[in-house]
Amino acid sequence: MDSLFEAAKHCLDARDIHQKLHSTAQTAQAWCNSTLSIKSGLEPEPIGEPGRPEKPDLVMPGDVPRRRLGTQVGLVALIHAVAHIEFNAINLALDAVYRFRNLPAQYYSDWIQVAAEEACHFQLLRTRLNELDYDYGDFPAHNGLWEMAIKTAFDPMVRMALVPRVLEARGLDVTPGIIKRLLDTGEEKTVSILEIILRDEIGHVRIGSHWFKYFCKQRGLNPDQTFRDLLDRYYTGQLTGPFHYEARQQAGFTLDELKTLECIETQHNV
Repeated sequence: MDSLFEAAKHCLDARDIHQKLHSTAQTAQAWCNSTLSIKSGLEPEPIGEPGRPEKPDLVMPGDVPRRRLGTQVGLVALIHAVAHIEFNAINLALDAVYRFRNLPAQYYSDWIQVAAEEACHFQLLRTRLNELDYDYGDFPAHNGLWEMAIKTAFDPMVRMALVPRVLEARGLDVTPGIIKRLLDTGEEKTVSILEIILRDEIGHVRIGSHWFKYFCKQRGLNPDQTFRDLLDRYYTGQLTGPFHYEARQQAGFTLDELKTLECIETQHNV
């Protein structure tokens, strides 16, 4: 397999967890070794569902059971929820590579790196679940991240605006608080994993910010206004603060964009 797009599609379609993680790592290494080409005569297939295991059962977001963090099952449910986000994030990064063509090589380097790091995050969380006598798939989960991937499959600028910079950036806001609550309960093993994830996710959102602004510049668009317009047009979910200004600014958000998020949150809460 000498095409990066074919390799990414192979990873994306893999249903077995071990196969997806292994293939993603192999693809990232092959790209680093310059053995994969970004020339392809084949157009990407219309977006469908990615490869995933039979479990977890996918339910509406409101139907995911909420459990208290102070209990063992609450801790496991939290770890499972984050693992599910990371598993989705592997597929999101792979689709960002596979779907969007004729872009700078650095774009593909960035998103292959993201896919490999998300795979590492998922494996860390799955190992922690196993240590607690659970596994990925033991709890139901929702499919909101991939649903947004489907909605944004027609345009890489829209994808960059709404997936890394809205949905995935939510982790920048909530993870520090989760870490604090876990430290209060002495759950240092899980905290160490979440600290790795938070550090890397700032970088991932920053990559999304970079390429969003790249596409805006290419099209002669104002990034701040375009971000607002795309939120108004395509995002129907709830934006919930407080927003972690420092982490989001490290990830490429401007103050105007952060004020936009605050304004939309206020409108939703009226």
